[in-house]
Amino acid sequence: MATRTARKAGSKAKPAHTSTLILLVRHGQTSTTGAVLPGRAKGLDLAETGRAQAQAAADRIGKLNKIDAVYASPLERTQQTAAPIGRATKQRVRSAKGLLECEFGDWTGAKLSDLRKLPEWSQVQNNPSGFRFPGGESFTEMQTRIWNELQRLVAAHPGGKVVAVSHADPIKAAVAMATGVHLDLFQRIVISPCSITPLLFTPSGPVVLAVNSTGDDLSTLAPS
Repeated sequence: MATRTARKAGSKAKPAHTSTLILLVRHGQTSTTGAVLPGRAKGLDLAETGRAQAQAAADRIGKLNKIDAVYASPLERTQQTAAPIGRATKQRVRSAKGLLECEFGDWTGAKLSDLRKLPEWSQVQNNPSGFRFPGGESFTEMQTRIWNELQRLVAAHPGGKVVAVSHADPIKAAVAMATGVHLDLFQRIVISPCSITPLLFTPSGPVVLAVNSTGDDLSTLAPS
């Protein structure tokens, strides 16, 4: 009887903690990539090259075992990148505002060549943790926002595999958080169009399986 009671009590115990894999994907190339700071401006579509990049990313992700969900920032370029991933994984694309690009405020739509001439540009590169875009978001707020979003996705899909299509700066900020690198050093991280950055969220903390992956077999990525 005691054994039965113990088993019955044990059956109510919480399931063992599991790890959740989030594949962070930057959107594909657009006509402004590397030249303009588009921010959250609407109406920016993927270039032909970007669409090809998105399909290549989808082909890679589609080779993995079951993907539980695909999320994307609401902007056109991320939604268009996520669309072939959704088809490859048989998942509908869900919008997630937490994956949005940084709010660049008054700098939205400015040419990078002009922004580099501003005295504030040095702080953007060397002390981003202390910088707020005029009329926009601070890098610290951006990092907190995307990290909270990733935590939400982990809680929604425990033990699953999730694709999250976002933008370069938020992904760089998430990698910095996951690795314990100070935000002031996050500009040293490179996130290319349609690169895949898999983060494994384990009970003991996040594990960065790769950064800026553009051609590896994702099935080989695992903690050592």
